[in-house]
Amino acid sequence: MQNIGIIGNGSWATALIKILCDNKTPKSIEWCLRNEEDVNFITTYRHNPRYLRDVELNLDKIKLSTNLEETIQNNDIILLAVPSAFVHQVLQHLPPTIFKNKLLLSAVKGVNASTHQIISHYFETEWQLPANHFVAITGPCHAEEVAMEKLSYLTLASTNTEFANQICQLLDCHYILTKSSTDIYGLEYASVLKNVYAIACGICHGLGYGDNFQSVMVSASIREIETFLDCSHQTHRDVKENAYLGDLLVTAYSQFSRNRTFGNMIGKGYSVKSAQMEMNMIAEGFYATKTMREINNNVGANMPILDAVYDIIYNQKSAKVCMLDLSKKII
Repeated sequence: MQNIGIIGNGSWATALIKILCDNKTPKSIEWCLRNEEDVNFITTYRHNPRYLRDVELNLDKIKLSTNLEETIQNNDIILLAVPSAFVHQVLQHLPPTIFKNKLLLSAVKGVNASTHQIISHYFETEWQLPANHFVAITGPCHAEEVAMEKLSYLTLASTNTEFANQICQLLDCHYILTKSSTDIYGLEYASVLKNVYAIACGICHGLGYGDNFQSVMVSASIREIETFLDCSHQTHRDVKENAYLGDLLVTAYSQFSRNRTFGNMIGKGYSVKSAQMEMNMIAEGFYATKTMREINNNVGANMPILDAVYDIIYNQKSAKVCMLDLSKKII
C-alpha cells in the first residue's frame, strides 16, 4: 500500500488525483485543500468547485484535509501541484525537517523566483531533501485532456530510477502512458521555458500571424531550449524527445494552454494585468519569463525569443514591433 499526500487545489492537482484513482495499484490518497468550504463542497458534490468541474472524484479512495503539516507527516510520498510562484509561500511555515524520509513528487512547472532554483534544487537546499528522493512530472499532458480520458503521456524525471519507475506504476492507467528519465535538470528547465515560448506563440496568434510563422517560432523555440541547456549544463540531451519537443508543441498549440491564451490576449492588445484578471488562472510563463531572463544573465545563452517576451510583458514594449524584429532573428 502506497500512502500519497497531495498539495494543491488546481486543475493539474485534480487531474493527477483522477489518474491516481483510476490506476489499479492499491494506495491511500490524502488531499490537502485550502479551506473547509472546498472540503464541504467536494464532500457534497464530488467535484472540484473551481477546476475541472466535470471530473467526478472517487471519495472512496480520497481522504480530504485542510491540515498541510499533518498531510505531509501522514504520508510517505508527497505530490506537490501548486504554481511555482507560491511554492515557498505555501511551505514556509512548516518545520524545516518535515520532508525528512519523504519522497517528493513535483508537478510544479516553474522556478523558485526568490532563489532562481529549479524545484529539485530548492528542496535539496531549503528542505534538505536528498536528490534521489525527488521526481518531477513532465508532459506532454494537459489536465483538460486527462479529464476527458484522452490518451496522454507523462515522463517521470529523477536521479533515482527506482523511485521514478515506482511512480510510473502509480500513474499508468488506460489513458496514461509513462516513461522514466534521469535528466532531471534538462526536463525541469525545458518545462519552464516551454511556457515562455507558448506565450510568444500566443502573442503571434493575437497579432494575426499564421501557421507558417508559428511553425518557425516553435522550431526556433526548441533550438533556444537546447542552446540554454548546452550553455548551462555539461550534458547534451536530445531535445527531440516527447518530454522536450512534445511538451513544447502541446503548450504552444493547444486550446487548453493557459500560456498561449495569455499571450494571445497580449497580442490582441490586452494589458498584462487585464489579461491576468480575465483569465482568472495562473499562466506560469509570466513568472518564468522574468526568472529565466535573470538566470540567463549569468548563463549568457543567445535567447532572442525569451528577450522579446520579457520586453513585451515586463517593459511594456510594443508586441507588434518586438515580434517584427524577432521574425528577422529566428530564421
